[in-house]
Amino acid sequence: MAQHQLRGVVRVVDGCSLSVRGFDMLAGSAAVRWWGAAGADLRNLSLGAPVSDLPLNRTFRGENLTVPLLPGASLDALAVLAVWDPATASDFGHIVLPSPANDTDLAPAPAPAPSSNATGTARRIRAPTMFDNCVALSPTYRLRWTLYPDANSVEIGLESAVRSDYYMAFGWAAPRSSSPSMIHADAAVTGFTEEGLPFAEDYFITQYSECLLNKDGKVEGVCPDTIYEGSDPVGLVNNTKLIYGHRRDGVSFVRYERPIISVDDKYDVPINKTDNMTVIWALGRMLPPDSLRPYYLPQNHGGPQETAFGFRTLNLSEPVMDCVGPLDAEDKEDQDLISADGKTPLVVTSGPALRYPNPPNPSKVLYVNKKEAPLLRVERGVPVKFSIQAGHDVALYITSDPIGGNATSRNATEVIYAGGPESEGVPASPTELVWLPDRNTPDQVYYHSLYEQKMGWKVQVVDGGISDMYNNSVVLDDQQVSLFWTLSDGSISIAARGEKKSGYLAIGFGTGMVNSYAYVGWIDSNGTGRVNSYWIDGKDAMNVHSTSENLTYVRCSSENGKITFEFTRPLSPSCSGRIECRNIIDPTTPLKVIWAMGARWSDDNLNNMNMHSVTSSKPVRVLLLRGSAEAEQDLHPVLGVHGFMMFVSWGLLLPGGILAARYLKHVKGDGWFQIHVYLQYSGIAIMLLGVLFAAAELRGFYLSSLHVKFGVTAIALACAQPLNAYFRPKRPANGEVASSRRILWEYLHVIIGRSSVVVGVVALFSGMKQLGHRYGGENVKEVTWALILWVLLGAVLVLYLEYMEIKRRRSERNSFRGTWVLGNSEEDDSVDLLHPEGATTKPESNSSGIMEVQLEPLTG
Repeated sequence: MAQHQLRGVVRVVDGCSLSVRGFDMLAGSAAVRWWGAAGADLRNLSLGAPVSDLPLNRTFRGENLTVPLLPGASLDALAVLAVWDPATASDFGHIVLPSPANDTDLAPAPAPAPSSNATGTARRIRAPTMFDNCVALSPTYRLRWTLYPDANSVEIGLESAVRSDYYMAFGWAAPRSSSPSMIHADAAVTGFTEEGLPFAEDYFITQYSECLLNKDGKVEGVCPDTIYEGSDPVGLVNNTKLIYGHRRDGVSFVRYERPIISVDDKYDVPINKTDNMTVIWALGRMLPPDSLRPYYLPQNHGGPQETAFGFRTLNLSEPVMDCVGPLDAEDKEDQDLISADGKTPLVVTSGPALRYPNPPNPSKVLYVNKKEAPLLRVERGVPVKFSIQAGHDVALYITSDPIGGNATSRNATEVIYAGGPESEGVPASPTELVWLPDRNTPDQVYYHSLYEQKMGWKVQVVDGGISDMYNNSVVLDDQQVSLFWTLSDGSISIAARGEKKSGYLAIGFGTGMVNSYAYVGWIDSNGTGRVNSYWIDGKDAMNVHSTSENLTYVRCSSENGKITFEFTRPLSPSCSGRIECRNIIDPTTPLKVIWAMGARWSDDNLNNMNMHSVTSSKPVRVLLLRGSAEAEQDLHPVLGVHGFMMFVSWGLLLPGGILAARYLKHVKGDGWFQIHVYLQYSGIAIMLLGVLFAAAELRGFYLSSLHVKFGVTAIALACAQPLNAYFRPKRPANGEVASSRRILWEYLHVIIGRSSVVVGVVALFSGMKQLGHRYGGENVKEVTWALILWVLLGAVLVLYLEYMEIKRRRSERNSFRGTWVLGNSEEDDSVDLLHPEGATTKPESNSSGIMEVQLEPLTG
């Protein structure tokens, strides 16, 4: 036996089948098979192969089986026959097959059998968990024995589903007691030390108390025989000899030997092997030895008769086998449990394998906080810190593979959640590894070494506080539903928790239940949590249509009647043609969320009785990227001012400045230039002021939305104009050819200016679109059409002015270059129009080569 309480007697019937008698085994996985291998170590068992396709995925209870071998399977070339789970590399138990040259009985797998001291019949060599007889002392406690009369001994096996710090006691009552009593009984106390090693000691009971030294110097209580005598130098008092012991699947098993007729007639009860005798038994907590009392102290069993203690009549010579099936402990995890608290690092070292929970195992395994391969328990949303000090040849990693040692080297797939080749260290230079389990982390993963298989064990991932499992949370309208979410690459994980009792909880994406996508969580009649998605296009039950959204990591639970459900879905469904394919979540825009609760929900046959009994009064806009929410309301006044200022800037002033530079140059003087500069600088100032208003109202400046991206681009282009105007090259003198720098600057100045207006107008329209999505205002469409009309009127005005300009220039026969670039041969850009007095700055040249002279008449 190695795991799963495996027992049975195997015989080779012929070359085609095996016979298994009294087969016990707790259920394994669907992959468990009868397995042949060249050896019982991990490497050989991993390289083995199934010898039968008989499934072993159920519990067997003392059954007699015929196991057909696979075609071509032969036991002659095998050294070991095992029950093996290849998925987890788990050996449930095995036997060593006899070699053809030595046709003897089957050899034991776990431990060598005791030597025989019989004078007549030699004992058979067998596995130490196998006995000829068995009786159930209680539902969780069994007595097994095999009698060896010629050897004056009986081998006894005590087996119980108890904690590892409990004792198992069994013995014979005083023969001449008038009624069953434990006083003066001869008992063996068995159990396991703190190091996990088995022990069996001979005890004698004089009082119902711990072993104590009374005032007279006399020892009384439940004491080892050696305590009464002071010592046992020649082995005459302690006549109980340990043979074997183990802890498997939460079950303690100890095998020991005692004489039938003992030489110790003072503390041992002589056994009549053919007579009915009263035996006693008990289970209970046990205190370990200390410096004052160097022996184990069984405590009072503390339970009812026939459950924690009892009496029974037993005849060792009468064969009996009333133990049906394996013992099945409620808690099968026999390893230490360590819960990570997120603050104190878990110290990972390595050491010898003593009680590794998944044999076969390497000689060196991982220790966590000085405990051998413990079960780790972590909470989702709480960081786990490891201080790795296991050596440079041990790299810790968290994996989905139960075997570890880098599954890709076995052509297997695995998910690595944390760690890797760099996660190695020594006590003098430890390495810190931080792992954050999230809501998508499976309930069970494993910690292992990357370089060698099966050095670690399981990690139990449990739900902590739901707020720890998600990055963001808000309370929805009316403070009755909390919404939690975490954004990932291409997906979003969402949870909703009702703050009052209900039969179901629903959240919807939309301004109302009608025309919304809804998610409903409820507990069905079987007690199973369910989550479904729906499209709602009306107020009746017939208007609630189930959809086929791709929901993963779905959970739903009820605690004290309060529903909590969770799911993960893609931001953009990868489908088309169905209504749910349009259910797209854009993290850059607010998500309008509503909720409802009711008394009852069902997966089908919805009727008006399923309608909600309480619902949100208005939607809440959830800002997914910012992790906040705001109630549905009218347009914020400050944002209205922002929009108006942007319209004044990009719809009036900046385009007006461009029109002045384009169509007013023929007017005498520099009035066009003053209008151009004043309008441009006024537009830029109002634009920047509008940006500050919006940033202050929204408590931040985010580049996530399309409107903001267009706006930032337009602002950058607009602010570049005063800068490049400051560095403009000198205008050519009259009659001179313009320099290439001047020509390049004129083109650049015009292109940037006109591009900024185009982008700015686009930003105005994107702002109107975001306004409608964010606030759902009734007048947004009307304002948008008004803006469109304004842009069209502006375009008509430009066309008219362009037509008039062409006519004028044809009449004046101006050059082609002057038709569209800024400036001409008659402009004077030397005037600093921003100077309060309009002073000139280094005139470049006279504006004209013609000098006017006034002639006056000469007088006498």
